[in-house]
Amino acid sequence: MEPSLARCGWRATARVRSAPVSNVPNPGAASGPAPSPPSGPGPLTPPADAAAPVRHPDAPAPGEPLGPHYEHCFGCGEAQPHGLRLRARAGEGVSITAEFTVGPDHQGAPGLAHGGVLATALDETLGSLNWLLRVVAVTGRLQTEFVRPVPVGTVLHLDARVTAVHRRKIYCTATGRLGGPEGPVAVRADALFVEVKVDHFIDNGRQEEIRAAMADPDQFRRVRAFEVNP
Repeated sequence: MEPSLARCGWRATARVRSAPVSNVPNPGAASGPAPSPPSGPGPLTPPADAAAPVRHPDAPAPGEPLGPHYEHCFGCGEAQPHGLRLRARAGEGVSITAEFTVGPDHQGAPGLAHGGVLATALDETLGSLNWLLRVVAVTGRLQTEFVRPVPVGTVLHLDARVTAVHRRKIYCTATGRLGGPEGPVAVRADALFVEVKVDHFIDNGRQEEIRAAMADPDQFRRVRAFEVNP
């Protein structure tokens, strides 16, 4: 490795996928007690009594663009010059498709999309599913898997669907592919969204933006502004 790159903290991560925590060997296992199991949450598995999702009768028709839910949203808003400007369309059942073009502002390593930006694209796509259920929900958990690098200039083709609903919890999954809807998988995510009341946004958001959104004379935009938020 070039010394200058080492000083800059360069890591050649494009070819290496991190092993699961449970598979990482413990250097002290031969002389000490066995390591404790990971304390973090496990897989996002719906409970046995979860219900199949039901598309709301007033949901957008398959193929219809969903449009940005809030103009200042980093994921889809038109008023964000450095945002993702992700575009989503309703699919069959409780599913959507979306596209995100990776620009120079979205880099992590030179010429490659930042992993956090890709996670944002997945989260935005998954959050848009709630519009088909016609509920207000927020991200509770997001588990991502980065399969291959995503170059700048690439169009990431995303598809997402709701897999189950249990009371206020909405379980969903998404995949991002390169080169087209049938291209190689680059990223995946499973997520849990939690249905909330609009008070979640009014009580926690900065009041300047809350007042501006609620004062919008367009009722449709006013409702959609509070659609999804972590």
